Amino acid sequence: MADIQDKQIKRLRALIQEAETNLAAANELLISLVGDEEHVQPKASDDVLGKVIEGVFDGQNMVGSDGKTYPVPANYASKSKLVQGDILKLTIADDGAFLYKQIGPIPRKQVVGTLKLENGHYFVSTGARDYRVLLASVTYFKAKPGDQVSVNVPEDDASAEWAALEAAL
Repeated sequence: MADIQDKQIKRLRALIQEAETNLAAANELLISLVGDEEHVQPKASDDVLGKVIEGVFDGQNMVGSDGKTYPVPANYASKSKLVQGDILKLTIADDGAFLYKQIGPIPRKQVVGTLKLENGHYFVSTGARDYRVLLASVTYFKAKPGDQVSVNVPEDDASAEWAALEAAL
């Protein structure tokens, strides 16, 4: 578990560094176009309504930076093809609505396997290992146990338990 957390922290740091680099490059381009006197600072996000939490998708839920687990709607996770380890931002609106946004997709690879159903849970067997998949994805693709399917998994999938269903073949 600590190894996964270390990888996630390294990934977050890399994402922050990349964002800072992109922001600096954009700022330089803006200065080259309009000059220093119209230098624009990034606006603080004080116009955001509600509470904003970032976290990591665990295959079904988001584990927030505050240590709490937040439910990710299965249809959103399926439609967005979220992969275990993706970074999400959750905005909890003042009216209590949860709004998710994927802000840091992890590197992923696509593999082919066979869909199977065991104890009420769907899995994709790729030969070397089995990955759980969301029921919402299975029903969306109208896949049945025994079907060949394509799934997205983390590129470094040593500890991944979940996959995102890409297509029924």
